[in-house]
Amino acid sequence: MFREPGVTSHTTAIPLPARAAENPALAASLAVFVIALAAIGGAWFFQIVLNILPCPLCLEQRYAYYMAIPAAALVAIAAARGAPPPLLLAGLAVLAFATLANAGLGTYHAGVEWGFWQGPTDCTGPGIGPGNAADLLKQLDTVRVIRCDEVQWRFLGLSLAGYNVLISLLMAAIAAWGFVRTARR
Repeated sequence: MFREPGVTSHTTAIPLPARAAENPALAASLAVFVIALAAIGGAWFFQIVLNILPCPLCLEQRYAYYMAIPAAALVAIAAARGAPPPLLLAGLAVLAFATLANAGLGTYHAGVEWGFWQGPTDCTGPGIGPGNAADLLKQLDTVRVIRCDEVQWRFLGLSLAGYNVLISLLMAAIAAWGFVRTARR
């Protein structure tokens, strides 16, 4: 039996984009999924292709994306299959709070980069503590710490941490929009 792409057994020949327009939970979760996937793909591109290595705070900011991608996919699947609104609301709330918290972490990291406040001691400040010359040479040969307070790349005045703030706020706003629109239905 041939089925049109984007059509499930629960619909009658309504393509996925049309269903997303009339189902805010589906539209929001799909948007968050695509944005999160593109953002983490971009982060890996910067790391692997452009050799802009992430610092410890950069790596922590990726956790929200690693959570948001499968969570948004699950919410989208649940919304497409007509899951109860409380379940969809819970999923959208988790997405909104996780991405909003990630925007906070990105803001903290950008502030560390701009010197507004001190960052974590494991990736800011002087790189190597006191010791003898042999230890110093050994440390230099074996450890490469990517500092959280040094910007490796900027575009239009923003670092990658700054762009993470904007992307995370966008995802949080989309998830919140989906939450509000789903709650009103």
